[in-house]
Amino acid sequence: MDEDRFPEAGRPFDGCARHTPPPPRTSGAAPSDPSAGEERLAWLNEATHKIGTTLDLEVTAQEFVDFVVPRVADAASVDLLDSVLLGEDGVRAPQTHVPPIRAMALSLIEGLNLEPDPVGQITQRADNAILMECLTTRKPFLANGISGDQYERIALSPSAAAAMRREGVHALLKVPLIARGVLLGIVDFVRAHNPQPFGAADVALALELVSKAAIFIDNARLYSREREVVVALQRTMLPRSAPATPGLDVATHYFPTIHPAGVGGDWFDVVELPGGRTALVVGDVMSHGLAGAATMGRLRTVARTLMALDIAPERVLARLDLAARDLEEDQVATCLCVVYDPADGTCTVASAGHLPPLVVSAGGRARYADVPPGAPLGAGVIPYDHVRLKLPVGSRMVLYTDGLAKNRVDDIVTQQERLRVAVEGEQPPLSRACDVIIQRLGAEERIDDAVVLVAAARPLGEHEEQRTADHGDHGGLCLWELASDGSAAREARQLVRGQLDHWDLAHMSDTVELVVSELVGNALRYGGGPGMLRLLRHDRLVVEISDQGPDLPQIQHATLSDEGGRGLQLINMLCRRWGSCRTAEGKVVWAEQDIPGAPFEW
Repeated sequence: MDEDRFPEAGRPFDGCARHTPPPPRTSGAAPSDPSAGEERLAWLNEATHKIGTTLDLEVTAQEFVDFVVPRVADAASVDLLDSVLLGEDGVRAPQTHVPPIRAMALSLIEGLNLEPDPVGQITQRADNAILMECLTTRKPFLANGISGDQYERIALSPSAAAAMRREGVHALLKVPLIARGVLLGIVDFVRAHNPQPFGAADVALALELVSKAAIFIDNARLYSREREVVVALQRTMLPRSAPATPGLDVATHYFPTIHPAGVGGDWFDVVELPGGRTALVVGDVMSHGLAGAATMGRLRTVARTLMALDIAPERVLARLDLAARDLEEDQVATCLCVVYDPADGTCTVASAGHLPPLVVSAGGRARYADVPPGAPLGAGVIPYDHVRLKLPVGSRMVLYTDGLAKNRVDDIVTQQERLRVAVEGEQPPLSRACDVIIQRLGAEERIDDAVVLVAAARPLGEHEEQRTADHGDHGGLCLWELASDGSAAREARQLVRGQLDHWDLAHMSDTVELVVSELVGNALRYGGGPGMLRLLRHDRLVVEISDQGPDLPQIQHATLSDEGGRGLQLINMLCRRWGSCRTAEGKVVWAEQDIPGAPFEW
């Protein structure tokens, strides 16, 4: 550095020329006399309370520059390494080049125009020798009495140099922003309208302030990085889209909070079940951070596996409770399970300590469903109870986690009423339903992350039909009731054949009739006779037979000499998949087949 052109520049601070400290310009001005210990300590203590009030990186940087202007300088700026803002670690070893730096915060006294870098943009300083020296040596840079062509060496551009000359900038102090041995960026202090140069006391005070600000900014950086990691982990564990299911359209959204301590643990899931039914699950782990997100991933995997087996919601919660108790972290969670059946427009709902769902009528009136709350998962208090709710076509059900309405002021009753009012009224398109609810509540008040799931019941489409003898050819949602004697198989084959002809699926009749005959035969032999025959066509063809038997069927190994035991083996070979589930009256056995070449659009 040319010291003849920059007096006091590039030297250690103990070698700076001493200047008579100017008197304070305002009652709140920074103390410039190093012997004024009490005043200095009081002012630094004030900085501790006014800088770093949040864990937001940008806010913290702006609080710092607002605090030092005009007390220390007429203008101040904070520029951070772009790698820091991208969640990477700062620079620990000295650099041989200027890394990309982004303008983060700026403050100037009124009337001062220095053409600084716009906040948020990458600064164009790769060839600036002064910045290079400051960052590579990690030592402050001081220049007093700036004049002549020195502006071109300091400024970012010729126009900025002209602005500094026009505004009378005469003193510049650059201080590397270092915390815990990591280089985060650089801080600039500029004096123009204040005629005094930076004295030794000013420099010492600026260094102490920058060291405090560096810790605050580094804390914000670390919390921001942790939040981004947790949010990314959370999002990867949640379903990216909801499957298309008959008679039900679903919209979902996960809303992370801006507070790092409130992220992680909320989940939702939508599972397509046999027979056109849909399972909806919403849960909330009572912890946050990486531990909460990891526990959420485990419980969601278990819940999805159980729901895919078509297990009743209350039984799913009972098994989830066992899984939660097996976790080493002793985590507790709430969960709400809903199974929607388009055949009769009902929802079977069971809750494990979760807030009740909101049911919204076609006219927009919202009410909380009366669901037994149950104990949270992991508490070890089972069994769970279920209720059946009617969800008519045109109505909606809103499932959510408590972070949607929770704040630090209102009690739970007030929060629930605010949520009900936000959901009630004119219903937006389903694609915007989740965002509209958040907007009505006011997202800035949330202190916890939240999940919103909105399910809308709709009529079955052209390729979604369930046929019944009761309502004839009206596309109604009913079932066939079969005789409980030996004529049931013949009756079932006739009903299936006639309906497949109506759907132009006569080419599937032979296979489907064979499958339904085997299902009816099993019901007669092991279930006390068949109950209902249900035939559903959507993207696949599903046949269901219900009976009152308690035992679920299993494939048996039949030897060559056995006369029976091959029915389920035959079904297993002919169908895409098959299964069974228990009901309150007994069980249901179902078989699913692909529809070759059938066009299907949702």
